[in-house]
Amino acid sequence: MPLLTEGEAIQQVIARDPLFHVEERVIRGEQLPVFVNAPDSLRGLLMLSADRYADSELMLYRDERITYGAFAERVWRFAHQLELDYQVGPGDRVAVAMPNNPEYLIAVLAIASLGAVVVYLNAWWTTPELEYGFEDSGAQLAIVDDDRAQRIVPFSTALAITLIKKEAVSPPESASPSREIPPSQNIQPDDDYAIMYTSGSTGHPKGVVLTHRSTLTALWSWLMIGPLLEATGQQPLTALDSAGAPLPLTNLVTVPFFHISGINACFLLNLCVGGKVIILPKWNADEAVALIDREQVTRFWGVPTMSAELSAAADKAGSTLSTLGTIDAGGAKRPPSQVKDIADQFSQAQPATGFGMTETNGLGIRMAGDEYIAQPGAAGRLTPPVQAMQIVDEDGSPVTPGNVGELQLKSAANMRCYLNQPEATAASLCQGWLKTGDLAYADESGLVFIVGRKKDIVIRGGENIACTEVEAALHQVSSGIREASVFSIPDERLGETVGAALYAEPTIDVAMLNSELKMILAKFKLPERYWIYPARLPRGATEKIDKRQIRNSCLAGEVPEIDIPRH
Repeated sequence: MPLLTEGEAIQQVIARDPLFHVEERVIRGEQLPVFVNAPDSLRGLLMLSADRYADSELMLYRDERITYGAFAERVWRFAHQLELDYQVGPGDRVAVAMPNNPEYLIAVLAIASLGAVVVYLNAWWTTPELEYGFEDSGAQLAIVDDDRAQRIVPFSTALAITLIKKEAVSPPESASPSREIPPSQNIQPDDDYAIMYTSGSTGHPKGVVLTHRSTLTALWSWLMIGPLLEATGQQPLTALDSAGAPLPLTNLVTVPFFHISGINACFLLNLCVGGKVIILPKWNADEAVALIDREQVTRFWGVPTMSAELSAAADKAGSTLSTLGTIDAGGAKRPPSQVKDIADQFSQAQPATGFGMTETNGLGIRMAGDEYIAQPGAAGRLTPPVQAMQIVDEDGSPVTPGNVGELQLKSAANMRCYLNQPEATAASLCQGWLKTGDLAYADESGLVFIVGRKKDIVIRGGENIACTEVEAALHQVSSGIREASVFSIPDERLGETVGAALYAEPTIDVAMLNSELKMILAKFKLPERYWIYPARLPRGATEKIDKRQIRNSCLAGEVPEIDIPRH
């Protein structure tokens, strides 16, 4: 029997499996296809998974193993605690600020199960950055570890913030049976579930508002990939055991849960299939190899830097990582040589890549296996079946295959809005289309290649950094800076890092400048290299600073570079 095309496979899976039944719905004024049999909320998803997989292992953190049933009970107990002791209810915003651990996930699901809104705050932010997050989100309750508490205390009284320490997230078993059952608040699919901050092209990070439906749309789209691969006769994404049976999904979590890929692709997706997550407290390639072999991890997801370090560590340990089905990457493009090296070193594991945004719940474009090996420079193909894609010119007209334009995506997975920023929302969302700000082209077959960005950002190892934010911080810490231009510089390990060109007073102390920047910017935002211009920064025809020319001149060695101590 001839193999099905992707379009034929989509129709077959939708027709045969009620789980993936799709119907049109009006969402925020737009007619969009949705998975009608997906749960209505994240609480519904947890109830479903806890019922199906109660005794199965959900996560491993250090030496602690937690089953689905035990996790759900801890979520329900903490939800009732939030409701009764802190009066948390539908629509209330509750912040979570700490590194990855089980309490983080318990807190997220407890907040969401009450119909409240999870405010994901970057755990690496400094005190001023955290203060902005609280002011912008309006959250007056926060679940934190000790380190984040110390950073928040300086402004907690002024903003009336109540802190709940991480240790309080797992209350002891209750004598009241009512504490062991899910909360009963009415949650609608299009109610807000989360605010997640992402750096855009200007100023402070923007709060991306996500709904229960938007998140579940992304999860269900990824869930459908497996049946589609089977229907089209392609290699599955999971490895096989010695008897040829698929190994259960086991995911090694290496990225923060305050990133969309960390919470969605690395955790919530597992709830859909009864998979297990191994939480690595801090990235260590040698430890990752040992965990993959011991726990039979089937999926690895990390930025390209981690893939390279994992390969080196496996080679050193003499491990083939035989249980891995995919070695996935996001946040930055892999070097083509790395794709080939992964394929050669781990024959049973498919290299995979993807493109998604916080604004799309991580849903977007992906590719794996032979096609990725053959086209390592591509971003991939649109993830079906409820997404639409267009690439448009400056006038908003679709371009023909092979021509470059702005990539735009439309689906129910898209954000509702940017928090408190109606103008930015209107500029990014138009008739359901999300303007990604990325320049791309598609070939005749629909394979997408991303070639650049319209937005003024640096993507450092998966972290988005707004150049304007760093420029503003430079001016803030030193009155001796007359002009500043911040831009991306290539980096073999992280893809790109931050560079800065300055026109400044002759007495400027760059080492001192960088030290002062550490007080107001997270470490990953700090410039790695500085160049000093003797006069005004170059301008274009409209007298606007010509950032492209500045970058090219600096990297070509035409501008004096200042050595600084490595941070």
